[in-house]
Amino acid sequence: MNTYKLMVTGRVQGVNYRRFVVDMAQALDYVGYVKNINDGSVEVVINTTYEEDLEFFISKLYDGSMFSDVKDVTCTKINKLVFDNFEKR
Repeated sequence: MNTYKLMVTGRVQGVNYRRFVVDMAQALDYVGYVKNINDGSVEVVINTTYEEDLEFFISKLYDGSMFSDVKDVTCTKINKLVFDNFEKR
């Protein structure tokens, strides 16, 4: 199991983007969290075992909520964190 931090930039705050990420992550049985960052971006941290799952999740992050406009998603592998569920912070 690996932990990844994904930084999502664009119009992603005030457009139900975090709710979209929570719903998608829970549907896929991912654990981690999503939160707004002061610079207007959104941080997503997830645990995943397979690179294919990570690639699929990133592709869905680009889809976004109805009024969002995702410009970029950067991915960094970080030290392992343990989560029980996926939550909005």
